[in-house]
Amino acid sequence: MSAQEFALGFFSPWIVCAVATLLHLGLPAIWHKGYARHEGTGKVLEYKLNAHLVLPGCALLWLVLGYIELVPWTWLRDVRWAGAAGAATLGIIFTLAIVLAQPKKSASILADLWRGRLKNPQWKKGPALLDAKIWLCLCGAVMLQLNALSFLAYHWQTFFDAENNALVNPGFLAACVMLTFFVWDYMTFEKFSLYGYGFTTERVGFKLGFGCLAFYPYFYSVALWATAHLPNPGRPQILNVLFVLIFIAGWILSRGANLQKYYFKISPVKKFFGIIPRTIHDEKHSLLINGFWGKSRHINYLGEILMACAIALAAGPGIPAVWLYPLYYVALLFARQAADDKRCAEKYGALWTQYQEKVRYKIIPRIY
Repeated sequence: MSAQEFALGFFSPWIVCAVATLLHLGLPAIWHKGYARHEGTGKVLEYKLNAHLVLPGCALLWLVLGYIELVPWTWLRDVRWAGAAGAATLGIIFTLAIVLAQPKKSASILADLWRGRLKNPQWKKGPALLDAKIWLCLCGAVMLQLNALSFLAYHWQTFFDAENNALVNPGFLAACVMLTFFVWDYMTFEKFSLYGYGFTTERVGFKLGFGCLAFYPYFYSVALWATAHLPNPGRPQILNVLFVLIFIAGWILSRGANLQKYYFKISPVKKFFGIIPRTIHDEKHSLLINGFWGKSRHINYLGEILMACAIALAAGPGIPAVWLYPLYYVALLFARQAADDKRCAEKYGALWTQYQEKVRYKIIPRIY
């Protein structure tokens, strides 16, 4: 790779983020009130949501640029290491800028850099609104989607033969489709994320800044990095079907649980797909104890892990690198479960103890 190609690859994530930002600011949007409140005023925060337009807009622009041969469809795969370095640099710069400009939150600068100092930073000028968490999630998702498209293009161009396409790996194609579905599902249901852990609890520091701008788009696609150059291993197609079914099962658990929680928060007595909410409550709080949330306290985490495992299995179960993504999810979500349970115990007190008696399992029903 020449120095010029490295420089262009290095700044590719910056350009993608810039385009996504312009589309986010310029395209029509839905204004939605979330669950989090402003740290100073206590007012419920409002968000500008249009990922359902920005993501397909960026994907379409990418396809057009490749079609007119201005930017090869394989570009992000070809410069993947330079792109990862550029995304990492962008994440570090963002973290330093947003953290160091604010008053100290703890005695340790490293703790502040990791966790952040501001919970919900927003910048508003006139009718325009840019929310840091919305922007980070949007840029990360767009970059992950374009990476998936680029790896898919590389695999197809490398192994497709009009007369004999037996070298194309259906499992790899399925992994690309599942990862794409994962991204589009999150962006389509963008408003439901406003009630999740990241928006209600976490601050904006290295964990979210670097995580969304660099780790999310490059690490989540590690299975594609590890297998795009490999031909069809010749395994039975029924296995690929099984892996897709595992992914669908994971999606039902994750999305179903999140939707049930969302509708319960906005309308506690409303049915969810025929499920009448059952709760325990005290004078201040109510907790769901049936439906998805009656199976385990974090059933959505199990769904996320199953989806990651399905992508790894489809890409190539015998390639060790493909398991980095699901193993990361296991480490992340099991640790988050412990932290979230501790936070809930402090928030709900005796009600949480009662809830634990009703819903015994933490993540995996009948196992853990």
